[in-house]
Amino acid sequence: MASNDRVRVRGVTIHRPVIYGNTAVVLTPKEREALPSPDHTHRWTVAVRSAASAPDSDIVGGADDLSYFIKRVTFKLHDTYTNPNRNVDKPPFEVSETGWGEFEITIRINFVAESGEKAVTFYHHLKLHPWTAAGSGEPEIPSIEAAAKAGPVHSWQYDEIVFSDPYQVFLNILTAHPPTPLPKHRRRPVPFHTANPASLEASKGGTPEFTQEMEKEEADRLEKALKTIVEDTHKWRNKLIEKENESNRLKKELEAALQS
Repeated sequence: MASNDRVRVRGVTIHRPVIYGNTAVVLTPKEREALPSPDHTHRWTVAVRSAASAPDSDIVGGADDLSYFIKRVTFKLHDTYTNPNRNVDKPPFEVSETGWGEFEITIRINFVAESGEKAVTFYHHLKLHPWTAAGSGEPEIPSIEAAAKAGPVHSWQYDEIVFSDPYQVFLNILTAHPPTPLPKHRRRPVPFHTANPASLEASKGGTPEFTQEMEKEEADRLEKALKTIVEDTHKWRNKLIEKENESNRLKKELEAALQS
């Protein structure tokens, strides 16, 4: 390795789009009978994948092999599972299990040695039951029959892993493996996200896929949320100034009254 490979390239920022989440399906009665725990109702897979989906694929994301920059993904499952800390050192970076309940999964991503980067952590709430619209009156946990009829449940989050001032050797690795771009427009259902309730209907009808339109919509939502926060901050700051001025005025009036 050349000595300048361990020099950080200042002023450079490069990112890799990933998704993390899970897919779940209802087990058939025969599958449940064959399990050591017959109370388990679902089979699920939690994964970290590239954001883009392969053509005609029946899984969400996964068009690219991420092992050129990811060394290991550790999935921390519920403590009731045997060996709840699952280390996955090669693609696909995923864990499949069966169960009956939802819980939070900690996902820790370690990068290849050339990166010199610290691990990053994501948190994902395992989703087993079909999404429902707020106020629809539908039960949050439907019957097994209704859930089976609804088909696979998908719960995925898009994110971008950002590397700032990367080492030259790592930058070379990243630039040698450009990510597959997301499709510009919708070709399939889109992943549902609670921050965008309108996407519920658009998420139905098959395996969802992330698109550039979704990426832009998410950026627009974040920008709108940031604008709201800034406006609220200014509003409360002005109210605080008004209260401080009023407090100072009352204080002066009280001092004047005491001196008279």
